[in-house]
Amino acid sequence: MTATTPKPTSVIPNFCEGIQYFGEPLPDFDKYGKESALTGNVVNPSDDAAVYQTLLYADALRYLTLQVTGSKASGHPGGFASQAEAYAALVMLGHKNIVTEVGHHAPGFYSAMFLDRSLEDMGISTVQQLRDRFREKHGLLGHLSGYIPGILAPAGPLGQGQHFAMSAALLHRDKLFPFTVGDGGLGEPYIMSSMSHFHTAYPDVTNFLPVLVWNGFSQEHHSMVSTKSNAEMIAYWQGNGFEEVILVDAKDFDDKNQPGDYVDSTAFSFSKRIEFTKAILENVDKAAKSALGGKLTVFIIKQLKGAGVHARGAKSHNLYAKDTLDAPHIISALKERALTQEAWQLVRTNLEKAGGGPASKTAVTEFELPLADIGALPLEEYEVGGEAKVSTTAMGRLVGIVGQKDKNFLVTNADGNEASGIANINQALKINHPVKDDLYNQAPGGQVYEPLSEDACAGLAVGLALMGARTLWCSYESFAINGLPIFQTVTQAMAELRRQTPSTITLYTAGALEQGRNGWTHQRPEIEAYFASMMRNGNVFPVFPPDANSIQVCYDWALTTKNKGIVITASKSPLAIRTTFAQTREGLENGAVVLQETSGNKTVVFAVIGDMTLIPVYEAAKSLQAQGVGSRIVSVINPRRLYRASDVAWDTCSEADGGFIDDAKFNQLFGGDALIGVTGGASAMLEPIMLRSNCVRDTFAWKRGETTASAGELMAFNGLTADALVKRGMELVG
Repeated sequence: MTATTPKPTSVIPNFCEGIQYFGEPLPDFDKYGKESALTGNVVNPSDDAAVYQTLLYADALRYLTLQVTGSKASGHPGGFASQAEAYAALVMLGHKNIVTEVGHHAPGFYSAMFLDRSLEDMGISTVQQLRDRFREKHGLLGHLSGYIPGILAPAGPLGQGQHFAMSAALLHRDKLFPFTVGDGGLGEPYIMSSMSHFHTAYPDVTNFLPVLVWNGFSQEHHSMVSTKSNAEMIAYWQGNGFEEVILVDAKDFDDKNQPGDYVDSTAFSFSKRIEFTKAILENVDKAAKSALGGKLTVFIIKQLKGAGVHARGAKSHNLYAKDTLDAPHIISALKERALTQEAWQLVRTNLEKAGGGPASKTAVTEFELPLADIGALPLEEYEVGGEAKVSTTAMGRLVGIVGQKDKNFLVTNADGNEASGIANINQALKINHPVKDDLYNQAPGGQVYEPLSEDACAGLAVGLALMGARTLWCSYESFAINGLPIFQTVTQAMAELRRQTPSTITLYTAGALEQGRNGWTHQRPEIEAYFASMMRNGNVFPVFPPDANSIQVCYDWALTTKNKGIVITASKSPLAIRTTFAQTREGLENGAVVLQETSGNKTVVFAVIGDMTLIPVYEAAKSLQAQGVGSRIVSVINPRRLYRASDVAWDTCSEADGGFIDDAKFNQLFGGDALIGVTGGASAMLEPIMLRSNCVRDTFAWKRGETTASAGELMAFNGLTADALVKRGMELVG
């Protein structure tokens, strides 16, 4: 194909401003390209004009993807290019609720959102603007986010996209949610296991469609699945429960004798390109109908990575400084894919109508999901100083009530609710399991989802929250680490969302101090450092209720919040009741609340995070009092409130929360002759207090794990004893 710069008399559509090269008409354009092939919002996959126009769309996507990335000599064109026909077919068939597991497909998705006019919602109306705002602040960031109109879900770390597709499918049974997964992503252990567990739990929810982009390469080398035969790949998916495995191999259409198992369809003769595109369109339609019809289905497109762009194989994955729009190899590739002005206009016309309109106006995530009215929760306030209570059990009662009132509500737990003191959740909502067994509180259709994978556990919970539903992810603090990447992805996306969605709420139980006899393998309190750093995002709130009263108020508050990540950490052991409801409400607003104050000639302030850690602190306060030294015990419930406003990016978040206590209130809580921060987790969680305090101060925190017989012995191993606190307090006050 040859390409030309536009003639002065050419009528160029306004949106094409910024396109550098226009091509000569493709064969048969007058026959198949003069009017849209859409009937209503979709095409007939057997219509020759539909096939022809799907190919035009695929090439338009390739052209834009390369020109946009070339404009910044940065970004990832190769992976998306290798499946452009599959994406184009989905859209032409009316399916625009498309997710990806591959963050590197971002420039292709942006090109698609541009062509169907979704990006006009963020002021991008021309190709030049598309180029200008790619990889720029307040523009089109390098990987998909919650900020981009028409994009259903963020994409960054591999192995996450299926969670978003399954979450959407669960909430919208009448729509198809395809998601692209690449060769590299297929190497992640989570993808297949999470889909297998989901299908076992929800056998009737098959309206999500993995689209495997099998191109032979990952980011910088051949993919680990590149040596599989077609039969082996089909068997792999069948062995993981997929009833319908549909594979289209470009090699079957190659008339240019390309070497290797992976070939580039854009190198075929035009007639063979049409044949290949027809096979894609018809088989994508078959796969979509199969998935919507109740069969677990996968569609596989096998085509060389980089098909139709500047390079092939892993070399097409990323652009570097040399890959500018002035570089000969980029110019050549763009000219090879260039379309006529008329073809561009036809593509735009099709995509404005396909699927009922721009994705920004039709995708399910562009609308808030209606939430069931759960009313006021019946909190039960226990007497301060009365019988010891299990915090998690008190919260579990409320969780069961929420689930009974909201049938979309889902609780996930990878290590078992009973082990976390929340068997009452299972009793109220039932574990979703194909085997009905009353002894284990399990039954088909239950609202408790228990895969033995923290990734699958966190993934479905946070995915559903992103899609607009209430959820709760429960985990042992010691095991939650494998679920944190997708929690972070979603909370960051929530900070950018252009709509409200329920906050994603987690409950972490059985912390390191309660896991003494299990040893260091079950002691992972450093997880709190993860959340300590995320507090500065502005929409992440770790909260530490000190007792069974407090946890009820914390959960009740969390349910009222939007677009946030609320992390509740509590023990499963019976502990003393130390607060009233009013005190926790004060602590949630001010960050902390005073539990006890004793007078003396000096005052040592204890800033305490957690519930069990209060035990040695109360003992220390008693010993100090006997020596004439006063103390103030402050329970730090909501440490994010204790930062200065300038420490946190709160004002950059949607549903911004600018609640921080002023210096006067801070000094009222933490002012004294000495300050000791105490936590059974990472010391980083105490940072807001240590930043602002002007007292002489010190920190007592977790150091490392060990096997012990009790929580007290484990605290002693880490220096968290009453004697050590007293000794240091006396030293600090002189």
